[in-house]
Amino acid sequence: MTDAPAFFELSSAEATALLCERQKYLVLFHVHPDGDAVGSAFALANMIKATGREAYCVCADEVPERLHFASKDLQESVLASSIPEDFVPDAIVSVDTASPSQLGELYEIYKDKIDLMIDHHGKGTYYANYFVSPTSSACGEVLYGLLEGVAARFEIELPLRVRELIYTAISADTGCFRYNNATPRAHKIAADMLECGVDTSDINHKLFGIKTLKQMQVEHAGFERMNFYADGRIAVITFPYSLKEQYGATDENLETLIDVARSVKGVEVAAVIKQFSPENKFRVSMRSSSDFDVSEICAHYGGGGHARAAGCTMSCDSILTAEMAIISVVEMKFAENEI
Repeated sequence: MTDAPAFFELSSAEATALLCERQKYLVLFHVHPDGDAVGSAFALANMIKATGREAYCVCADEVPERLHFASKDLQESVLASSIPEDFVPDAIVSVDTASPSQLGELYEIYKDKIDLMIDHHGKGTYYANYFVSPTSSACGEVLYGLLEGVAARFEIELPLRVRELIYTAISADTGCFRYNNATPRAHKIAADMLECGVDTSDINHKLFGIKTLKQMQVEHAGFERMNFYADGRIAVITFPYSLKEQYGATDENLETLIDVARSVKGVEVAAVIKQFSPENKFRVSMRSSSDFDVSEICAHYGGGGHARAAGCTMSCDSILTAEMAIISVVEMKFAENEI
């Protein structure tokens, strides 16, 4: 993370106290939300409601259809415009959001009003007082400890729904515990969830076992556009807006393209560059299967993430320019590591 003198690191006790001492909470999470962001945000909001207080979740983008099971019966919309006009929060908390840019338009609305950022990313930019654990597998893992503290403070058990959402967050960010970021504690939390009645099989089926026909068509198109560099060590898929229009694809349909690029044998660094709109702005998702730190690349462009999973948004004159910029930096890093 980039240090910011105006913001302070909170202890677990201080972060828990903030989650206990206010009455009305607004929970923010990042654009293009994934399972960790949605699961963490709604776990926190649900826990606050379980203690008799008010909470709403807000994002610059709606929850993807494939994650509706996590927000179901909690909120129909997460856009700022959907929040009741008479709801005035006395605490604003962000989850799973490493940098201001990842809040999208919400940052301009709520900047300087955010009381706490809860996160697990090692690279990014602080924009509020923070409780961050870079060694945790997911924001859900970080949040679990805090919510246990909230439950103890109010002398209640963690509701089953909160447990389901925490499990969703952790499983989503660990690839169903397949990725090397899955910590021993993450496995212990999963065991605890099983013992408490969470249907982990159903959650994992919804997260990983279902794809729409459109999503599979997009993956096929992405596979055909995949370029390889550095003798096959780097794989890049570009998906311009024109192709998105051709397939009638949604932003959500493009989210699994990174799995196509990273699954090829011999690929150490995978990148997907997506153009969601006609604007020359490109969303970059990067993954590493080696010791290569992709978060350094993404942090350079205002993004953030982990050593092996990171993202950023680039403004370039074309998607090819974005691809060449990413490739040049990755190849330079490869060369430095081999010296």
